[in-house]
Amino acid sequence: MFTKNQDKNMKLTIDQLTGKSRTHLVSLPCPHSPNHFLQPQAMKAFQGLQQSAVQNGFNLQPASSFRDFQRQQLIWNAKFNGARKVHDDQGNPIDLNQLSDWQKAQTILRWSAMPGASRHHWGTEIDFFDPDLLPVNQSLQLEPWEYQQGGYFYELSQFLQEKLSHFDFALPFMQYNQYFNIGREPWHISYLPLADIAQQQFCPEILLASWQNEEIAGKITLIRNINEIFMRFLN
Repeated sequence: MFTKNQDKNMKLTIDQLTGKSRTHLVSLPCPHSPNHFLQPQAMKAFQGLQQSAVQNGFNLQPASSFRDFQRQQLIWNAKFNGARKVHDDQGNPIDLNQLSDWQKAQTILRWSAMPGASRHHWGTEIDFFDPDLLPVNQSLQLEPWEYQQGGYFYELSQFLQEKLSHFDFALPFMQYNQYFNIGREPWHISYLPLADIAQQQFCPEILLASWQNEEIAGKITLIRNINEIFMRFLN
């Protein structure tokens, strides 16, 4: 396991930053969904958070953790090409057919990262839920209403807001910033000691290098607007 003193010297390779390698990861013990991976220290911290949740009556589980480049590529391309739902802040579907490529990209970027640019590549991010609170025959949507007052996970979300900092986690997509155009994600937590280091390393040059010889929907438009994308959508 890493220690906090080692955190300051922990850097990721370009492939690790962009989801093309998982050599920095270990498997998260999760009997109901075994395919979850995190950096070792992030895993240890999350397990501590899970134990705290159990003591307070919650079954805290990951819905998503590490996501590789290819998976993010499939999500991005499907949304850009109209094969996967793109929604507004209320969860309503948006018709992208009448939009330019740049308008499409901005609409998708509010909720989904480009391949190579997702924080989930770093092994420090978790989308959480409680399977015991999900109604029978109801699939998880990972949309804000599920975590807001009246939603299935509201009480869990309130509990975690008080406990996350004790385990060095934070909610990166819930902090108000007038310069960012990303949606609020009350389900997304980040292990800051390692995520902050990865964020400092990440830059347009690294992302563009990961796109070489890759099929990315809207790629020409994305490259043309890459600096604006980093300013407005990459937190």
